[in-house]
Amino acid sequence: MTYALELDDVSHWFGSNKVLNHLNLQIADGQIVAVVGPSGCGKSTLLRAILGTHPAKAGRVLADGKQITRPSRAVGIVYQHYTLYEFLTAQQNVAFGLKLDQTSIPFRLFQYPRWRDLRQQHIEQADDFLRQVGLSEAINRYPHELSGGMKQRVAIAQAMIMKPKILLLDEPFGALDESTRTELQMMLLRFYQANLKAKQQNEDPPYTILIVTHELNEALYVADRVVGLSQYHNDGENGATIVYDRPCPVFHPDDARDFDRFVHQREELRKAVFDDAENKQHEQFVTFWTELQKTHAQVEA
Repeated sequence: MTYALELDDVSHWFGSNKVLNHLNLQIADGQIVAVVGPSGCGKSTLLRAILGTHPAKAGRVLADGKQITRPSRAVGIVYQHYTLYEFLTAQQNVAFGLKLDQTSIPFRLFQYPRWRDLRQQHIEQADDFLRQVGLSEAINRYPHELSGGMKQRVAIAQAMIMKPKILLLDEPFGALDESTRTELQMMLLRFYQANLKAKQQNEDPPYTILIVTHELNEALYVADRVVGLSQYHNDGENGATIVYDRPCPVFHPDDARDFDRFVHQREELRKAVFDDAENKQHEQFVTFWTELQKTHAQVEA
């Protein structure tokens, strides 16, 4: 089986400072996976390894079955602090990546009729992705005319239009107010429902996302699976590893925001990942694929 993302025995260190310790993880197409962990556990180091800007010192990172050793179209990222071009509209910002990827200055100068037709295709694609993130009415607005949440949606559409195999979200809602943050969480729930619909129609799910967040409620609310990265385990002196990997409740966008549904799991996650009182055997809560197999067996029975 080829996974959207696979970490194969990944370790990383900086001199004598050991950061990541034998990470193994497989993410299938259409999953929305939240990663949580205490400060200093290497979440940023992990994202850079997946992105390919700072490859891991040991092990392999694979996206769609291909090893990542440098930045690749297979992996996109949206940071907490969005980077939009102030002189371009939302539509132009989203289409800009396609322009750079598919054309050159000589092409645009000397093959203008072809460039004109291609540009129209880029604009149509940008409009479609802005629609998907709920910004159809803001396509012609400039960044200074957009709220923080709207800018973050443009940044997400900007990354999605390049059709990465997996999209990384690095604390994407951390700087937003609670109301805006809730709106963007709902957007992720809609993405997951679009994945389910695609699977029902035997189509490839369009959204595979790994989101790093420090908010446990957010992790359990927007994702279908939560991964805990922590240095608090029996071999913690050699760096953080995955100490938690379990499915979590799936919410529909129309559901009430009932965080009571995962009170027990939130406490379990907090103790397994953030409690440094005692070291732990990290295999205890790394059960996602086992639980998934049991669920499939029950459905087939």
